[in-house]
Amino acid sequence: MMNNGFLIVNKPENMTSHDVVSIARKKLNTKKIGHTGTLDPFATGVLILGINKGTKFIEFLNKDIKKYFVRGKLGEITDTFDKDGKVVEQNEVTNEDIKKIEPTIMSLLGKRMQTPPSYCAKKYKGKRLYEYARKGEIINLPPHEIEIFSIENFSQEGKEFEFEVTVSAGTYIRSLIMEIGYIIGPGAVTIELKRTQAGNMNILNTIDINDISYEKIISINEVLNIPILKVNNSDKIKNGIQIYKEFVENYEKFKKDNFVKLIDENDNFFGIAKAEKNSSFIKTLIKNNERNDRIAKIYKILR
Repeated sequence: MMNNGFLIVNKPENMTSHDVVSIARKKLNTKKIGHTGTLDPFATGVLILGINKGTKFIEFLNKDIKKYFVRGKLGEITDTFDKDGKVVEQNEVTNEDIKKIEPTIMSLLGKRMQTPPSYCAKKYKGKRLYEYARKGEIINLPPHEIEIFSIENFSQEGKEFEFEVTVSAGTYIRSLIMEIGYIIGPGAVTIELKRTQAGNMNILNTIDINDISYEKIISINEVLNIPILKVNNSDKIKNGIQIYKEFVENYEKFKKDNFVKLIDENDNFFGIAKAEKNSSFIKTLIKNNERNDRIAKIYKILR
């Protein structure tokens, strides 16, 4: 049984991500629990909880690619862009509008700029945007770049439509549905949203909220979706000696400034380092038995 690591929970509908954390704290009798990748109350699916020392490594999950199943409906606009919000517009949907749904969705593939919705958990001056919005204060943050990598399994029935979408971190699916509605004309709202994958973890890895226990914890190494750097002399590294070529045993492909997982002689994860060389350069150093360059700098050690 592990006390440190991650729980991959299938968040139920009508519950906040923080609600799930609160339940986990009671079940596991620990306050050291945090989550990554906030899900809206109406959304379901993969929610990753860091448990005890696992909380120290949540930051390395924030940039993971996400995959969602989403269902939308043309002809309605709400203040939150989803079914739980206040309806601010209801518009007629024509047959021509319905024909435009699939080509409009497919046109979103690739990189684009997106503005966070007013009702979201993103922070501004220490407060969540939804806290301002609930008081009638609408904060418009500058747009940021997102990327839509794939759109699959599209289907539609009348003015309702659904598809699976794989996106970069920080993408708001509600905003995508709203954009689809505005491009077509009558507006659109998200009526169902399920996160089916986050980094290495997918819906098959999840547990029901009622099954939260230490027995269900997954190791930090298994969840972190970053390259491996296996080393010898791990005790020296744990005590602060930096990582030089002579310590390198094996590695996966990485670039300079990438974070890498440190794996010891017994194949155990023990920390994170930041690469100071490309993996291809390490290969050259080892092959030619050249200088004993520093390969990576310790960033965080599991203690």
